[in-house]
Parts: sequence; structure tokens; C-alpha cells
Amino acid sequence: MQVKSRHHLRADAVDELETALESQLGVHLDADTYEKVELDDSEFDIVLVDGDPAVLYLDGDPFLTVRGANDYPPERGVVTVDQGAISFVSDGADVMRPGIVEADSDIESGDLVVVVEESHGKALAVGRARTDGDDMVGSEGKVVDSIHHVGDELYEFSV
Repeated sequence: MQVKSRHHLRADAVDELETALESQLGVHLDADTYEKVELDDSEFDIVLVDGDPAVLYLDGDPFLTVRGANDYPPERGVVTVDQGAISFVSDGADVMRPGIVEADSDIESGDLVVVVEESHGKALAVGRARTDGDDMVGSEGKVVDSIHHVGDELYEFSV
């Protein structure tokens, strides 16, 4: 991932970012520095929160990265998978119904979600819901498209 540009966010942009993450995920960021990093050949830009890539912008909207979700655990927009799904999700696979043990009922089809494992609540991936949260637990079908996961380029990104 090549950095195209990097700059500190203005106070109004920081307020907008913090408000969006608070309303969407119930996350309160408490940081000293926010730097937006625009990347070449990437579908998203990232925000370094106190130097760590904690936020990504996808289609203009902010959302937590996997590392960000582990640093600032979300209260909403969470899909929990069982032990059997961990290796698949961590390798970038889309999330299937049989691996889901719980999903936030407020999730709507098309929302960005954080996929966590059930034992320790650690984030494994960020994805886009294909269905509502109430319809995610079941016996068959793909319900979350993976966008970013543990071990991918964004996860390994450092400045």
C-alpha cells in the first residue's frame, strides 16, 4: 500500500468522525492526533488515530479497521462467529450463516459490520451485511461480504 498523501484532520473533521463512530458503533475515540492517509490503488483511505490505523473511509463513510475495533470495541454493528469460523474469516472468507452465533438486531442489509470471535470478542474482520441482523443466524447462506481482515495489507499497514 503506497501512501499518496498524509495530513492532520481539522477539528471539524475530527468531530464529524467521532460523532459518526459514536452513533453507528457506540465507540468513543479518545485520541490526541488524527491523520488522514490517502492510499494509491486502494478502495479506501485510513485515519491514523494516535499513529495507529484505526479508522477506514469506505465510500466516504468512516468505520473502524480490525485493529481499531480491537482498540475500541464496538457496542453495535457486531456479528459474532464461533470457533470453527475463525480461520476462514481471518483468511478473508465471507461469513456464512452456520458460523454465526449472534448478530446485532439493529444491523440492516448493506451496513458495515465488525466480525468478532465468541471466546474473547476479538475483531477478525470488517464486512458488509447482505441481510438484516435478525436474519443472520441460520443453517445456510452467505450473510457478510468480507472487506478487510486480520493479516491483510491494511491490517499490516504501518507508517
